Amino acid sequence: MIAMGSVKDLRVLEKPKGNKSGIGEFVFSDRYSVFDWGEMPNHIKNKGKALCLMGAYFFEKLEDMGIKTHYVGLVEDGRIKRIDELEEASDVMRVKLLRVLKPKMKDGKYDYSIYKRERGNFLIPLEVIYRNSLPPGSSIFRRLKEGSISPHDFGLEKMPEPGEKLAAPILDVSTKLEATDRYIKWEEAKNIASLTDEEMEKIKEITLTINDLITQEAKKAGLVNEDGKVEYGFDEVRQIMLVDVLGTPDECRFTMDDIPVSKEVARIFYRDTEWYERVKEAKSKNRERWKDMVPPPPPLPTRLAELLSMMYQATCNEIVGIKFFDTPSLKQIIKEIKEFIPLLD
Repeated sequence: MIAMGSVKDLRVLEKPKGNKSGIGEFVFSDRYSVFDWGEMPNHIKNKGKALCLMGAYFFEKLEDMGIKTHYVGLVEDGRIKRIDELEEASDVMRVKLLRVLKPKMKDGKYDYSIYKRERGNFLIPLEVIYRNSLPPGSSIFRRLKEGSISPHDFGLEKMPEPGEKLAAPILDVSTKLEATDRYIKWEEAKNIASLTDEEMEKIKEITLTINDLITQEAKKAGLVNEDGKVEYGFDEVRQIMLVDVLGTPDECRFTMDDIPVSKEVARIFYRDTEWYERVKEAKSKNRERWKDMVPPPPPLPTRLAELLSMMYQATCNEIVGIKFFDTPSLKQIIKEIKEFIPLLD
């Protein structure tokens, strides 16, 4: 069975059942999506392999540090290998699979009572976000303006400024399995997932450790780790384990010289097109069926698509420390991207 996602597909080899985890393979694609459109007309060549290798690199580092993950290994010629055993870049990652227990709607609200009855072998229905800075577009500012959060919720003494680099990282949390996921406070997160105080603190502690590791590794490549997301589950005996993927430009907001090192480059290009104006107009008229009102997006210019591809490949080379791809340095690629899109200056 194959479940297709916007970035990677999941090949289920053995379904998780009851108290027994399953086995699956992430097949990382070269697809990408912006503005909720779904698959865009260009594919970013070798993006899938670059993301797969970076995810594996961080899983292996964390396993060596004693942090439990669902990572099994990379697949090459039908064999499971570690990253330094590969002959060439792989886009397939073998992982353990946990059950996904979706909350049901009851009286207009999500009912999470299933998590009170289950002990292990399931995805924790939360997404944990670490933030080392607050760029202008951060959701934090919208929520502060709405009054749904205050600076004190994050241990901040005053209202932060857009673009502020934080003296210490802050942690945020959102739901994971609702139709439209929402940011929540830690007390609600603990309650809906039926976590103990110790489990909640352990998740926070592991997230900060992950942030430190990614920050250090990204710095070696000249990258700044602005923020990122992490997902967790419980194994069969209710030990916390990392799931999904982490440490890649799709899970982290990396920048170099304040330039985004991710598909954000494509977003910036499209924001200056007539197609994006049509998207905004359609969404304002009908949030459910807006796609029916918009023509397909134009493809990226050929050179920009090439630069995006090289950006992912060079980021992988320089973080992993193995030259899997034949590209110029990331710094050279970012320089040309800046020249290509003046809005990035």
